[in-house]
Amino acid sequence: MSNYSHDVLIIGSGAAGLSAALHLGKLGTVAILSKAELNEGSTFYAQGGIAAVLDSKDSIESHVDDTLKAGAGLCNHEAVRFTVEHSKAAIEWLIAQGVAFSKSPNPNSDFEYHLTREGGHSHRRIIHSADATGKAVSTTLANCVKQLPNVELFEGYNAVDLITSDKLGQQEQRCVGAYALNLATQQVETFAARFVILATGGASKVYLYTSNPDVASGDGIAMAWRAGCSVANLEFNQFHPTCLYHPDAPSFLISEALRGEGAVLRRPDGSRFMLEVDERAELAPRDIVARAIDHEMKKLGAECVYLDISHQPAEFITSHFPNIYQKCKDLNIDITQQPIPVVPAAHYTCGGIRVDLSSRTELPGLYAVGEVACTGLHGANRMASNSLLECLVFAKSAAEDIEQQFDQVAATAPLPTWDDSRVTDSDEQIVITHNWHELRQVMWNYVGIVRSDKRLQRAKRRIQLLQQEIHEYYANFRVTNDLLELRNLVVVADLMIDCALQRRESRGLHYTLDHPESDREGVDTVLSHRGDS
Repeated sequence: MSNYSHDVLIIGSGAAGLSAALHLGKLGTVAILSKAELNEGSTFYAQGGIAAVLDSKDSIESHVDDTLKAGAGLCNHEAVRFTVEHSKAAIEWLIAQGVAFSKSPNPNSDFEYHLTREGGHSHRRIIHSADATGKAVSTTLANCVKQLPNVELFEGYNAVDLITSDKLGQQEQRCVGAYALNLATQQVETFAARFVILATGGASKVYLYTSNPDVASGDGIAMAWRAGCSVANLEFNQFHPTCLYHPDAPSFLISEALRGEGAVLRRPDGSRFMLEVDERAELAPRDIVARAIDHEMKKLGAECVYLDISHQPAEFITSHFPNIYQKCKDLNIDITQQPIPVVPAAHYTCGGIRVDLSSRTELPGLYAVGEVACTGLHGANRMASNSLLECLVFAKSAAEDIEQQFDQVAATAPLPTWDDSRVTDSDEQIVITHNWHELRQVMWNYVGIVRSDKRLQRAKRRIQLLQQEIHEYYANFRVTNDLLELRNLVVVADLMIDCALQRRESRGLHYTLDHPESDREGVDTVLSHRGDS
């Protein structure tokens, strides 16, 4: 078994992890663990863009105000302002790295790049690279990271658990590394580090239908929870209103930018319905749009609704949304002439590990950046295109904090190797498959877009039984990728349900039939091992 030692261990290779590595790569040695290929994460598949105050007609106050409104009274004002104030610098840094954003078609524009508008935003402030912004950001940052001699890449590694200093017999509690399963050799290897950054993304794979890639299995949240960190606001799971509905295609996100450029939602009979729900119509925040679609589908017994941009010129559609156009065309849907069948799907985990403005968790030496973290930026509902911005801003703040402490933290002592001497290879892999399906079905049916006390309590009982079975399985058999993901997802599912049961109101993405009104003041739902909330 291999044992590695670096100054910084980054678990995750999306915008958050790669940005942190680029900021830290000249400071010391850095290891990046990527569960799959370096670009196989939510960042790569992000379509819309990045929200930032770049236009002279826009303002920091406007972006802050829009974010606070979308967050339904639960945003941390300091975190929102901190993020927005650093938005322009984050975009300038990306441009300096070589990200090719779409240029403005107007030669008289005071800003050379094209800005689009998305739901919840009062201005055009979304900078993008056609409709594949995440791909442009991810591939550019990955190429930059590969040029750094101090950064070592470990693709095909799934982190098992964090290692804390109490395993070394030390009194001071600190994160000193992690165990990770090498998916090629099926051996668990040891990674020691003076600082550890979790950048593992969200947990939308806990739901039956999701826009996320397979790697979004809540690993960082579960590992941090097991290591003693607090989590917050995990009841707020954003369902993207418009994912492609097609029996012959995996879930595919239909970018919010289509609605920003005039696309409208229609019932199967062709009539619009968003104007009946909100004065902002299709540009209302995602929670409102997703609930409206869910309501129409249930009321009509419809399998989907339709997103229609065919009234726009064909050249406009194909130039602004080339990837979406081609994906739909491959399925015999010509979006220049036909509406797109869409349904909501789990998309973003608004809650996560509690961190401060330097991305520090409660466990010294451990940082969390991006979707895995709860910074307070998103509140009860993430506003479109604020997520990649959060990755960039907080990756830099984490790097700056590590740099300040860098000379004060000694190298980590040798860590104990993984012990699998008392387990055997599983002869019942079907158990994993059954539990996996049941978990995601339970979460979709009972902890979905619309909830109730009875549904949540029913889900809690089912998840507790699954936890017992999975814990027993984990204790007796050698770990596999599927087992690790299932173990993490069942922990996060339980935390989501506990958060939802504590919130006796409807707010943002958490809508419950038993408590349809919002309390006067929004309060975070916090779960900790100390029992306070």
